[in-house]
Amino acid sequence: MRSPSLLLGSLLVGLFLLLALASLLYPVDPNAPDFLRRLSPPSPEHPLGTDPLGRDLLARVLHGVRNALLVGGIAVGVGFGLGVALGLLAGYLGGLWDGALGLLMEALYALPGLLLALLFAALLGPGALSSMLAVGLSMVPAFFRVARAGALSLRSAPFVEAALALGASRARILLRHLLPNLLGPLLVQASLAFAAALLAEAALSYLGLGTQPPSPSLGRMLREAQSFLSLSPYPALVPGLALSLVVLGFNLLGDGLRDRLDPRR
Repeated sequence: MRSPSLLLGSLLVGLFLLLALASLLYPVDPNAPDFLRRLSPPSPEHPLGTDPLGRDLLARVLHGVRNALLVGGIAVGVGFGLGVALGLLAGYLGGLWDGALGLLMEALYALPGLLLALLFAALLGPGALSSMLAVGLSMVPAFFRVARAGALSLRSAPFVEAALALGASRARILLRHLLPNLLGPLLVQASLAFAAALLAEAALSYLGLGTQPPSPSLGRMLREAQSFLSLSPYPALVPGLALSLVVLGFNLLGDGLRDRLDPRR
C-alpha cells in the first residue's frame, strides 16, 4: 500500500531540487537592484515581484532554496557521519565507551537544537560554513541515539556471532553487518533532520549568523522584508512560503519512509 505522505513528500522534495537546479539556468542576477521597481507586485518582468531594493524575488528565492539545501545537506551529513560512527561504537563496544559517549550525548541532547546551533555559530563566527558545522554538530545526539539503540539490539544477533566466529574484524562487523541493517531508521532520521536543518539555517540567517550577503538566504530575506509588510507582502510571502513547503516536504518524506520501512506494517 502506497503512503500518501511518502508520495506527497517525494513530490515536494523533488520539486525543490528542480528549483535549486533551475537557479543555475535562470538568467536574472539575484543581487542586481532596480531602484525604480522597489516592492513592485508580480509582473512579466519580475514574475514574483521585487524586494525592498528592487531585486527579483524569483531569482533570490531560487538561489536561496539552493543555498538552504546545500547548507542543510552538509549539516545533515556532518550529524549523520559523527552520530552514526559514535553510536555504533558505543552500542557495539559497550562498557566505558558506552557510558562516556552516552553521557556526552545526553548533555548535548539536553540543550535545544537551535540554542546549540547558536552557540556553535557564535563561537565559529557568522557564515555559511559555520552554519553547516553548527547545525550538523547540534544533530549528532539524535543520530547517535538511533545508531546506538540499533547496535545494542543487533550485537548479539546470530549473524554477528557467525561473523565473529569466522574472524571478522570489528570494523567489518560495524560497516558490513550492523550499519546496513540500521539504514532504514537512519534514513527516516536523516529526512526529519533535513527539515530541522533548513529551519535552523533560516533562523541563523535571520539573526545574522548564517549565510552572509550577498548570497541569498530565505531567513535573511524574511528579516529584510519584515519592515515593509504594510507596503508589500510579496518579499515576505514568497520566501516564507518556499521555506514552509520545503520543510513540509522533508517532514512528509520522513513520515512516509517511517511507515514504509516499519517491519510491523
